[in-house]
Amino acid sequence: MRKACVGCGGDVALPFEFKMAFQPIVDLRTDAVWGYEALVRGANGESAFSVLSQVTDEVRYQFDQAARVMAIETAGALFEGRDLRLSINFMPNAVYEPSACIQKSLAAAKRARFPHRNLMFEFTENERMADPAHVQRIVEAYRKFGFWTALDDFGAGYAGLGLLARLQPDLIKIDMELLRNIHQSRAKQAIVAGIVGIARTLDIHVLAEGVECAEELAVLRAAGISLFQGYYFAKPALMALPPILNCEKIAAVRSAV
Repeated sequence: MRKACVGCGGDVALPFEFKMAFQPIVDLRTDAVWGYEALVRGANGESAFSVLSQVTDEVRYQFDQAARVMAIETAGALFEGRDLRLSINFMPNAVYEPSACIQKSLAAAKRARFPHRNLMFEFTENERMADPAHVQRIVEAYRKFGFWTALDDFGAGYAGLGLLARLQPDLIKIDMELLRNIHQSRAKQAIVAGIVGIARTLDIHVLAEGVECAEELAVLRAAGISLFQGYYFAKPALMALPPILNCEKIAAVRSAV
């Protein structure tokens, strides 16, 4: 029998409004969009921090639920039936029962006719987890539902390789600070090469986030990474899918490595 979720059972009204912005994830193996990440924004496009700073313990669960539902329903309308993944962030320190609290997300996916196998839930290592064992249970439960799981900001947080070994998500997103100006740093290139090698051994996909220039892209592509996200391709668009930039350059980078 499915356990009840004490934290997310009620419908507490949020004292603030928010919307979603969408940023593409590009696959250079196919020169196509692989999916989109849903990013929380203020009602008028204000930063994620302006919203998240208003999330208190009293509304944490309701906000997490509302953000998931908005992301899924909006993407369902924007994707128009295309086979694209949707990446959604969730709060690892929110204590809830995974199989119970996911029900609203599943209902939203059904309403939006969004295939739940295309949902990817991101958790970050950039915030110390109050209960890593509980996060592991969430990842295992989500895997049984058929969702993708992703470890965000890899290389920037508290747990690093230990958390990767424990959780073994489907995908890791290398932190943008580790990738910034990587073409000018042998140390960063060596570290990224090691991460790619470990991920390949564990059958984990690697995504480079925060890519801003062609030089970074070329080095990362040569390292064996094919999934990319960043301003070089597109800035997030509020409640819309942004146009992909540098389309004519992407194929040239792919063919050159």
